[in-house]
Order: sequence, then C-alpha cells, then structure tokens
Amino acid sequence: MELSCKSEYALLALLALSLHYGKGEPLQIRQIAAQQSIPDRYLEQLLATLRRAGFVKSQRGAKGGYLLACEPWKITLLDVISCIEGFDSREAEVTAGTVESTVVHQLWQSVRQAAEAVLSEHTLQDLVDQRNAKQQVDLMYYI
Repeated sequence: MELSCKSEYALLALLALSLHYGKGEPLQIRQIAAQQSIPDRYLEQLLATLRRAGFVKSQRGAKGGYLLACEPWKITLLDVISCIEGFDSREAEVTAGTVESTVVHQLWQSVRQAAEAVLSEHTLQDLVDQRNAKQQVDLMYYI
C-alpha cells in the first residue's frame, strides 16, 4: 500500500499550517507550495477541499491566506486522508462471488482496518513533534 500523492500533499500542507498554528498569521498558497514543493494549482484545489471539510479556514486580503481551523492535536491523519480520498470506514458490502474472492476481500478489509487504526491514533501535532525531533537530531554536531 502506498500513500497517494494527493494525500501526501494534503498532509504536507497541513503540517506547514500546523507549524504556524497559534501565530495568528495565515500562510499564502505560494508560501506553502514553495516550502513543500507542491504545484500551486494543485495545492489550491486541496486547500479548497480541506476548507469545505472544516480543517482549514481562509482569510481574505493582501495578507490573507490559510490557517488551521482547529488545534492540530484534534485532527487525526485518518480524518485528513478520509476527506481527501473520499472513503469512509464502513465496510463495503460483499457481493456473492467465489470463495477465493471472499477470502481476498476479507483479507483486504483486515488490512484496511489495521491502517485506519494506526492513522486514527496519530494527529497533525504528532507530525509536528516528529518533524521537530528530526530537525533537532539533524542539527546536532558530533565530535
């Protein structure tokens, strides 16, 4: 399984906004796009989706841009990926098929449930904390 480019860009944009949470100053699309190497037009569409879902809010004006709509520790990674990918955690109906297809479907459901469990345990704040810890390690000097 892989993280889609769309979900990765959404998480990177939200991470950038989370790093500025509490400063009261919005980030412009071009700032986020430059920091995270995301195409402007694509980021614009992602932020619109995230705004409709209530994860970010926009501020108009010359110094306008985007801000997180709530605290980063309240937004799980599962919430974000579900919003971006458009799926919910309810199981799909199993249509009558072969025993083999039923077994494969059940296995895939187990994989999906495990992934959802992990994603629901982590928040944007966890990403901020991990990023800050990694940055500290990378800045250490060794003698």
